[in-house]
Amino acid sequence: MNKQTQCVHSGTRPDPQTGGINTPIFTSSAFTYLGKEVNPYPRYFNTPNQEAVVAKLCALEEAEDGLLFSSGMAAVVTTILALVRSGEHVVVQDELYGGTHAMLTGLLSRFGVRYRFVGKSVQSFAAAIEEKTKLIYIETPTNPLLGIVDIREITALAQDKGIITVIDNTFASPINQTPRTLGVDVVVHSGTKYLGGHSDLCCGAALFGREHGDRLRHAAINLGGNLNAEACSLLERSLKTLHLRVSKQTENAAAVAAFLEEHGAVSAVHYPGLTSHPGHQVARRQMSGFGAMLSFELGGKAPATDVFLKRLKMIVPALSLGGVESTICDPARTSHAKMSAEERQRVGISDRLLRLSVGIEHPDDLTADLAQALGG
Repeated sequence: MNKQTQCVHSGTRPDPQTGGINTPIFTSSAFTYLGKEVNPYPRYFNTPNQEAVVAKLCALEEAEDGLLFSSGMAAVVTTILALVRSGEHVVVQDELYGGTHAMLTGLLSRFGVRYRFVGKSVQSFAAAIEEKTKLIYIETPTNPLLGIVDIREITALAQDKGIITVIDNTFASPINQTPRTLGVDVVVHSGTKYLGGHSDLCCGAALFGREHGDRLRHAAINLGGNLNAEACSLLERSLKTLHLRVSKQTENAAAVAAFLEEHGAVSAVHYPGLTSHPGHQVARRQMSGFGAMLSFELGGKAPATDVFLKRLKMIVPALSLGGVESTICDPARTSHAKMSAEERQRVGISDRLLRLSVGIEHPDDLTADLAQALGG
């Protein structure tokens, strides 16, 4: 099935008793066990509502198995801790979500896992690999600078050396990028963003092949970051419109990026759909759409950051992203605040950088709001 059809139909478990076409919500945390080989339990990640959503996500990401979590960070932490052991080494790109950066620097060493941050090129990753390197972690497009990593190059390098690859596919979503088809072993999502899509859910997911299933599921059960039935049901409902939402958001983002690139008060626009973007050609090869996220730098003719944000009338200065409404934030104070000023400077996150999550509004209304806030 095409992805728009998978969004609607894959994984759905119609109610056989009533004929209802939607998956019922199974609120039980206790299930009978006599005469059963498999016993559902929420923390075992095997309840009907969990499995219905996982089946839909597996279809979209072309994965064989998956797990749902209570947050994106629960998915990331569980995945990494499941796949590396004390004394082993991880290579991670330097430019990535601030929460992931804070987790790596604050948690991994406590478990005896070493890590190294590198640039986005395959040469940077190759130079950092050691004898005990067991995992490569990437994010593309990156948060918040929309940098592009060549997925095929990274996975070819990793496969040659027997290293597991993990990608955060949150910004692209499975609608615009399917990393499993490019050789990635594990795909993680902050489902709070595009998968949920309405700024009312906190959830995460990891999708993978069966060869990694036992290790990931064992770690997930022990760490206990499962998602409850009601949230699973809301997520399943949201996924039915994922293709519609992301397609419109991506279309809008292209229009907004083109507008900002021509505006005199903006000094730089980071969006892989622009031909001026250094990763444009790679993005064309590995993405079916360029996504709905972009970031831009306020130039010398623009107002102060806080003044600009307060002038906005429709675009909402808010944390998180991926909702149907357009939201904006300055990463130095929000998503990447846990990084030091020196770390932010090293990867290119300035105090004048703004990250824009483009929603499903009319693009003319979005550009009009940005124009008046920029002062013209």
